[in-house]
Order: sequence, then C-alpha cells, then structure tokens
Amino acid sequence: MTEQTLKIRHWLTPLSWLYGLGVCLRNKLFDWGWLRSKSFCVPVICIGNLTAGGTGKTPHTEYLVKLLQQSGLQVAILSRGYKRKTKGYQLATSHSTAEQIGDEPCQMKHKFPKAHVAVDANRCQGIEQLCQLATPCPDVILLDDAFQHRYVNAGLNILLTDYNRLFCDDRLLPVGLLREPTSGKNRAHMVIVTKCPKDIKPIDFNITTKRLNLYPYQQLYFTQVRYGSPIPLFPELVKKRGTKEIVINGSWQILLVTGIASPRPLLDEIRTYNPDVTLLAFPDHHNFTSKDLRLIEEKFKHLAEGRRMLITTEKDAARLKSHPAFPAALKPFIYVLPIEIEFLLNQKEIFNQNVLKYVRENPANRSLFERKDAHTS
Repeated sequence: MTEQTLKIRHWLTPLSWLYGLGVCLRNKLFDWGWLRSKSFCVPVICIGNLTAGGTGKTPHTEYLVKLLQQSGLQVAILSRGYKRKTKGYQLATSHSTAEQIGDEPCQMKHKFPKAHVAVDANRCQGIEQLCQLATPCPDVILLDDAFQHRYVNAGLNILLTDYNRLFCDDRLLPVGLLREPTSGKNRAHMVIVTKCPKDIKPIDFNITTKRLNLYPYQQLYFTQVRYGSPIPLFPELVKKRGTKEIVINGSWQILLVTGIASPRPLLDEIRTYNPDVTLLAFPDHHNFTSKDLRLIEEKFKHLAEGRRMLITTEKDAARLKSHPAFPAALKPFIYVLPIEIEFLLNQKEIFNQNVLKYVRENPANRSLFERKDAHTS
C-alpha cells in the first residue's frame, strides 16, 4: 500500500465512522421494531452481500433460477434495476432493454424467458405487484442485491463474499467497500464464499471458515466460477459470415471489453488460453457512449485481420446489443463469454436440498409439492 493511499484512508476514516454510525442506527431501529419489516405469503429468497458489488450475485441468482425451475416452480426475480432510465415498478418483457430495466435484469430475462423479471427500488411494492400476477402467479421470489433492504423480511437470506476480499478483511465505505459493519452477517442463513481459486487447498477452507466466524445456525458454502465457450452476440451475422464455433486459443488476437467491478479474473482466465489479449475496462454498470464505442472500434481495428475477435461479458452484452450507435462493422466479431458457478467440497446437493426445503415448507407451496410428489409416485 502506497504512502498516498494511506494518507487518503487517514482523511476518509472520520467519514467512515459517521457512515458506520448511521448504518448501525438504522439496523438497530429494525432490530428494535421501530422500523418494520414486512413478511409475505410467498417464499422470498434474498441474494446479497455486505460489500459494494463484485461478489458474483448474478451468476448465483441464475443458479437458483435453474434449480427452482427444474423443480417445476414458477420463479420471479425482483431487482432494483441499477442505472435504468425508468422509474417505479417495471415488469420485463422479451423486448425490454437495459435502459428500461437495467443490464442484469435484462440479461436474466433473456436467459430465462419463462421467469417473471421485474424491477422496483421499493422491494415491498415490487413483491406485491408480482404476487398479483396470474399468468402464472410466482411460487418463489428471488431478491437480487437486497441484503440491506430490510423492509422485506426474506425467509432465506444468502450472503456472498469474495474469497479474494472477504468481508472480515474489509472496512466501511468510503475507506473500504463495506455497506454495513461485518455484524450484518448475522442476518444470513447461508454464506457463500465466491470466486475461490482453482488451486485452493484443504487448509484454505479451514482458515476461511475460522476467519468468517459464523454462528452454528449459519451454513457455509464455497463456489468457483466456470467459464463457457464464447457465444456470438449477433449469431445471424456470424452464421452469414460462415464462421464455425469459436475456440479460444493462441491463434487469436482478442480485445476484451468490460464494464464490471472486477475484470482481472476474466482477463486471467482468457490469458490461460490466449496470452494476446488487450483489456479495455470501463466502470461497473457503465453506460456506453458513442465516444466509447468509437474507442472500441478503433482498438479493434489495430488487431490483425482474419484472426481477431472482441469478447465481452453477459452483463455488458445486455447494454451493447441494444445500443443504437453500436458499430455495424463490429457485430460479426463480438462474442459473449458466459459464466456459471460450481460448488466445491461436494456441497452442491446439500445446498440444493436446503433451498428446496425452505421453498417446500412454505405453506403457499406445500400443496403444490404434495401434488408433484403424488404424481411422481
């Protein structure tokens, strides 16, 4: 850590204290019942974190959507819709854009067209609106990034923390990235350590478990990110160009364009297959301008013709695909690198069973599962 960074932290520390005092007071008002949390008859699962972004909420939310849909449940996803240009409650359709509902909700609606995807800064209002849907009514609602939204009393709170920056190592904003003190972890029913390295050792699991200092009632899981094969953002143009399935290897020159909190792991992943990668990183949830797109096009032109490709993330693709100024010359060359999560320590089935147990035991779904079990037998 440089001397300049230490000086900045020193001057920001009083602001961090004031911020922490305000957050602690707000949490106490909820704990004392002066501010009320609302419960709902439908099962509500909250996926969130203590830090300001970068823990992998979206792929974990998508994992839950797949799990619940495979169990025959109608899933609804409710998000704030960060950086959207609309206000209030919005129910996504197949034609919704990132400008209307936000990049991550747009991404999830595209991947899970049968799921209800909605955005509303007022989560209680959003849940009430979703519960009124009749085509069909949701069996379970996933709250994306709502751990601090305590006006909703979620039945299952899932807290994520990045292995490379555990919440126990962080500090409150603006000195660090914590949205609230680490004592907030006590509200979680499950804690998932995300983005674990591929070479993680057994002793690392034990050390991390001790450092997080969880209560016996809290379940702890570990996950890694798994990258898929590149998918063309405009498949009709790639097919027209006659390009076969892309395999990332040393024969390509790659321009990696990201607008995410932590692009380094993605860059490192691609470089394991192809060292010739140029990174063009923008801030998280960046709204690309025409100037940005001209810069991307200029950078791409410097790559060798016939062996060049542009790779971006699923979240960025949601914003780029609908951008009216996206250069036509880039469309046949831009690919999306999908990601999924996988559980370590053979924890997948345990996690799945515990999530489904919570949903199954909710009175609103008990008869639904009983009918399914009877039909299966």
